[in-house]
Amino acid sequence: MLRLSVSEIIDLIEKEAVFEAVAEDYSFTLKIDAYVPYVCGAVHDGHQFRQSLWDNCLHTEYERWYEEDPCTREMVASHPIVIAGCDSRFEYDLNRAPDGAIYSDAWGKKLWREPLPKEEYDHSLQKHTAFYEVVHALIGKLEELHRKVIVFDMHSYNWKRWDREVPTWNLGTANIDNDRFGTIVESWRGKLSEMVLPHGIKSTSLINDTFQGNGFFLKYITTTFPNTLVLATEIAKVYCDEYAAIIFPEVVRAVETQLKELIPLQAEEFVKAEL
Repeated sequence: MLRLSVSEIIDLIEKEAVFEAVAEDYSFTLKIDAYVPYVCGAVHDGHQFRQSLWDNCLHTEYERWYEEDPCTREMVASHPIVIAGCDSRFEYDLNRAPDGAIYSDAWGKKLWREPLPKEEYDHSLQKHTAFYEVVHALIGKLEELHRKVIVFDMHSYNWKRWDREVPTWNLGTANIDNDRFGTIVESWRGKLSEMVLPHGIKSTSLINDTFQGNGFFLKYITTTFPNTLVLATEIAKVYCDEYAAIIFPEVVRAVETQLKELIPLQAEEFVKAEL
């Protein structure tokens, strides 16, 4: 894996180079094995939290981990194009617009002992900006090469905090063109519902049940690139113990193995569809 500046990453994308890189500040990774018409994203996979913020942060490492989306990059790591965040959403949230990407409070609890100094705020915001410069270059190149592009926007959520039965998979579609892409969404929902998971875990799937797909990653791509569909795909954290912070690797592997087959099938169906 190469360590590259944002400008170097964008230059390689423009040249249609095959590469795997980490940003020079280690804030995100990008792998491109081939310029296929689909991308896998895991913007909340990261857990890094820079040391200059530690003493000022009121949330524990566990509280941060609890709200992150661990293993979502691992679930799609085998695919040709994968972009993933390395930093915690508590440092800056890649799934929020720039003016709301840096929290003052999080999930009902104040985040900072003292207001974040301007230099720390600006440092975090620059990381957010850099990520979206690369996203813009990547999707722009793929739309240039292909008639249309599909993005699998992978997330997870804490299912035990709900006081009702919730689906294993939730697709958020409130901010996509459902008249145009509704059949693709339903097809993806159906594929996820047929996944077989260890220990008798059910693989139910619903649309706009727990979340509606209001994230900035989806909104930015959708509003900027009209021929790109973003599928906001959330798995309940059945692959870990939310309260003990224990990952179940056999469940993660089962998801990864089946997505290795299902994602290319869905991408092929999308490319062939008259949309």
